[in-house]
Amino acid sequence: MGLAKEHRFLSELGLGPRNPGCFVNGAWTGNGPVIASLNPANNKVIAEVIEASIQDYDDGMRACAAAAKIWMQVPAPKRGEIVRQIGEALRAKLHLLGRLVSLEMGKILPEGIGEVQEIIDMCDYAVGLSRQLNGLIIPSERPNHMMLEVWNPLGIVGVITAFNFPCAVLGWNACIALVCGNCVVWKGAPTTPLITLAMTEIVAEVLEKNNLPGAIFTSFCGGAEIGQAIAHDMRIPLVSFTGSSKVTNLALIIITKHTKIFLNVGLMVQQTVNERFGKCLLELSGNNAIIIMDDADLQLAVRSVLFAAVGTAGQRCTTCRRLFLHESIYQSILDQLIALYKQVKIGDPLEEGTLLGPLHTPVSKTNFESGIEVIKSQGGKILFGGSLVESEGNFVQPTIVEISPNAPVVKEELFGPVLYVMKFQTLKEAIELNNSVPQGLSSSIFTRRPDFIFKWIGPHGSDCGIVNVNIPTNGAEIGGAFGGEKATGGGREAGSDSWKQYMRRSTCTINYGSELPLAQGINFG
Repeated sequence: MGLAKEHRFLSELGLGPRNPGCFVNGAWTGNGPVIASLNPANNKVIAEVIEASIQDYDDGMRACAAAAKIWMQVPAPKRGEIVRQIGEALRAKLHLLGRLVSLEMGKILPEGIGEVQEIIDMCDYAVGLSRQLNGLIIPSERPNHMMLEVWNPLGIVGVITAFNFPCAVLGWNACIALVCGNCVVWKGAPTTPLITLAMTEIVAEVLEKNNLPGAIFTSFCGGAEIGQAIAHDMRIPLVSFTGSSKVTNLALIIITKHTKIFLNVGLMVQQTVNERFGKCLLELSGNNAIIIMDDADLQLAVRSVLFAAVGTAGQRCTTCRRLFLHESIYQSILDQLIALYKQVKIGDPLEEGTLLGPLHTPVSKTNFESGIEVIKSQGGKILFGGSLVESEGNFVQPTIVEISPNAPVVKEELFGPVLYVMKFQTLKEAIELNNSVPQGLSSSIFTRRPDFIFKWIGPHGSDCGIVNVNIPTNGAEIGGAFGGEKATGGGREAGSDSWKQYMRRSTCTINYGSELPLAQGINFG
């Protein structure tokens, strides 16, 4: 049985009706269970994938460890050239890959294409970076001595990504890791395996074209067993994990054995890697807020809130979940928001004009429904939406909730298009509310006053890793370091000096004289 007519474009990405799910030592294989990739718009099968077994993992890691010895010796600018070619190969299939992201994950097509463009941008960034992996020359207090900082590759970087950005987060990590001289081991999200395969195929073709070991980029489709193997593996000095931090209010979800495991997985990965003295880059939960002051450009603010709260069906880690409105503009903003929400087109993410696609899985839809009941039980008033959309897919209504900032549910991340709105009187109060949750990823304020802006971005302002002014909480550029504080995990990926996490730093002191002066003027015999 072949691909359905509407899925035949997948053959241009090397995909068929059943696909081996791991790329090991330059070849495709798979000896684990067979899973189906589902279209969240109708829950019908797109294609099947044969997941990795633990034996596949072991075979792949042996080959990857051998390839690491070769790759780290390739000059950094030459590694940058390989990443440049990967970027060009992605450009050639931008729209095909974007269509696949939209089909399998459920985000609307412009967002799917934008996600792939983000990896292309990361490739461009990493190419330039490959000639700027600079260390310092440090003055020595001793005569005829010189101190240097030298940066060397770690060896292998493990990347575990989530369904909501099934390939962009790979780009943040892999592009930097590769130019820094590391091999990459990637475990994609279990529910977006086709994207994992399509991306890997493109990278594999570039490596083969350049007569490089395919094991430089090793990938696995699989579940918790493969993720646990990566976390425990002493051969992987750095593990980047994107997913969930521990959720304490389990009333927000349907309690099943599977979800309990998922909810704790961020902490489990961190603890496991730390126990073997490895390093972790964690990108976990976000509970992001927008503050709108009474002097703000209200039209700009309302448009920004719409994108921040409804984009990707509320399934971005940077989605705006809390909206704090100055009491003098509270009702005006609410009226404008509700009017905009009424115009949001819900439907097939591949159709032009759709703004709200489905949630990713039927479980997500059930969690939304149970979350709404929790909200109501804690005094939340549904101002708009709050219901499921009758269909074969995982569609829900974009939802606006009026609620107390003290309600326990506000402290948690309900992964869907649910926006909590609350009043405040002063900037000080708004900042305290922004900082009152366990998570600390993204935040934004809308104001024209310079004193408010600099208070917001200063030491007594937002405690998040991303602190915006007059833009949404989501849609970050790749040039800055991406990540958050507190329960968000503290990791930083993509731009700025994030590259330093993918290398080991050595401080080297060289004595080029014939005497042995000691530091701090110590005389030892």
